[in-house]
Amino acid sequence: MTDTRLLKALRGEVTDRPPVWFMRQAGRYLPEYRALRAQAPDFIAFCLNPEMAAEATLQPMRRFGFDAAIVFADILLIPGALGQKVWFEAGEGPRLGALPDLASMQALTAGAGAALSPVGETLSRVRIALDPERTLIGFAGAPWTVATYMLDGETRSIGKGERAQARTFYYREPETVLALLDILVEATAHYLKMQADAGAQVLKIFESWAEGLPDDLFEVLVLKPHQKLVARVRELGVTVPLIGFPRGSAALAERYAHECDVQAVALDTACPLVVGQRVQAIKPIQGALDPLLLRVGGEALDRRVDQLLEAWGEGPWIFNLGHGILPDVPIAHVEQVLKRIGAQ
Repeated sequence: MTDTRLLKALRGEVTDRPPVWFMRQAGRYLPEYRALRAQAPDFIAFCLNPEMAAEATLQPMRRFGFDAAIVFADILLIPGALGQKVWFEAGEGPRLGALPDLASMQALTAGAGAALSPVGETLSRVRIALDPERTLIGFAGAPWTVATYMLDGETRSIGKGERAQARTFYYREPETVLALLDILVEATAHYLKMQADAGAQVLKIFESWAEGLPDDLFEVLVLKPHQKLVARVRELGVTVPLIGFPRGSAALAERYAHECDVQAVALDTACPLVVGQRVQAIKPIQGALDPLLLRVGGEALDRRVDQLLEAWGEGPWIFNLGHGILPDVPIAHVEQVLKRIGAQ
């Protein structure tokens, strides 16, 4: 395969300019995506329709020519593969049914990749259609983040915005939560292997809910499961680079970079530039433009892009957002950023 700009950056090389892609680059800010999405009966069905998901993956590549395409899927496909009911309600987001018993989920872990094989077909379709200069990224939700949704289930009585329900569950029943995390490590490892076998050249682990954790819980709920997941993925024979995204980890991102054997660390919007520099001294970084600035555009957007270029531009660095692109972001503002960093 072509040695792409993104793959070079993940090896620690300084490239002619930072490779760039955006989290949620396929999505509601694109009129072509909205037209496509209207053809599917529900969101899960859309994710598991290889023809539609491949088209959604390729749409931003045709429009913007990002350096990487990330497969269109969702972090909550894994609970469905483990027997938990998952659905999305318009304007409300994901909903999950009651948590299955641990033994029944454990029995399904090795088959998680096969159960989600439509995602593999999507990757294969995209790889055929994608310019060889562009990198194809697969992904999965990290164990703790997926567990927070699974543990919340239909009960959303306290602090859902901070995932307080799941954290409270851990304080009350740590053995149950740790057993669930181990189940998710195994299932996710098989899911990621399937994606690599289908053509993913990079795999990303999304820990969307690392924020708000005290350092002892960060170690138990985020760091150790990531270490186990990376080790298990390698045991299964996967050799492609891994990007870890402990969103909201703040200064703990530096510890994560030291202790987790991913090839790059994605940083979130709130990460100070100096912390990014310290992480970058350990391994390549990704991030971390504020999606709200992308919405605003203008001089404020140019100024922050320039600040990131000055602080991290010597690399190795992958230019990205610190969180997903918002549905109301003007297309012209995406083009503004790409021009500013020399990608258009």
